[in-house]
Amino acid sequence: MDELRLDGFVVEQGVDEMVGRGRRSTYLDVPRTAGHIVGIAFGAQTTGVLVTDLRGREITHAVVPSIEGGDIESTVEWLADLVGETTESAEGPLRQVVAAVPGRLRNGSAVHTTPEPRQIFLDSRFKNALQDRLKAPVQLDSDANASLRGILKDDAHIGNAALFMLSSALNFASCTDHQISQGRTPAFGDLGVLSSGVGSETLDGLLSGKGLLRFAQARGLELERIDALWSEPQEAPSLPEVVEAFTTAIVTAVSAVAVTLDPESVYFVGRLSPLAEEVLPEARRRLEQSLPSAPEIRVVPQVIGLSVARGAAYAGQALGQARLRDGILGA
Repeated sequence: MDELRLDGFVVEQGVDEMVGRGRRSTYLDVPRTAGHIVGIAFGAQTTGVLVTDLRGREITHAVVPSIEGGDIESTVEWLADLVGETTESAEGPLRQVVAAVPGRLRNGSAVHTTPEPRQIFLDSRFKNALQDRLKAPVQLDSDANASLRGILKDDAHIGNAALFMLSSALNFASCTDHQISQGRTPAFGDLGVLSSGVGSETLDGLLSGKGLLRFAQARGLELERIDALWSEPQEAPSLPEVVEAFTTAIVTAVSAVAVTLDPESVYFVGRLSPLAEEVLPEARRRLEQSLPSAPEIRVVPQVIGLSVARGAAYAGQALGQARLRDGILGA
């Protein structure tokens, strides 16, 4: 401990007030000067940046509209400037950055079913450029994984669970024994290609914001944004058809993971959460009729941009702590 104190990795925080024999225990803590972690939620519409110390205590955060257009260089410059502004009050070196993106990744590089505005940025070139700009290790992760990490952090009793990110694109994550599942191949988690049970529509066509908007517009609903479907009065006679299709897709998605992964719980998060909350009672009724044992399904309230960034920061803490621990032990 004396060596760690001299190196600035440990500080004393008072002593044990218990009276007894022997030397009283000294409380120790990791100071903020030991470094900080950055979690990024790099969404199609909203970008969030959250900064924590090495123990996971939040220092500050920012949520802003995402940059539109631009090439890799200009996007990296914009994102790096945002990180720089948000970390101004942080102390010590930047130990790790984890950027959660709306797509499926494998080993932090392979990206699939990513919304068009983000496709060109989510490969090794983007990661390397951001790493060079920030002078810190950068890891890419999916927004679904980050959301599930946040839920796991809040509830240590969760064992096996699945999560659907109903946002600009449909994304999926799962955990086994409280650990995020990665799968063996890039095909793992690509549930969006499955049939939704509604005509020729896929799950991605009904459980993503872009897909559901297209489906609703094709049936006469004059919507510019998908959230108008539940936030504004709709008089189109086809509204029940759209809601029914969405409900059927929810039931199909839960059934698919129930019979393959056997989760205890299935969570729904993202921009389509208000509509999912509305149809959940009917979805539960259908699942109880069709499955011998239906998992618990629920919508988890999240702050757009911030909740995903917090989950990304949790991943960054694990990486940063492990690297720092290995370095100290090696020295």
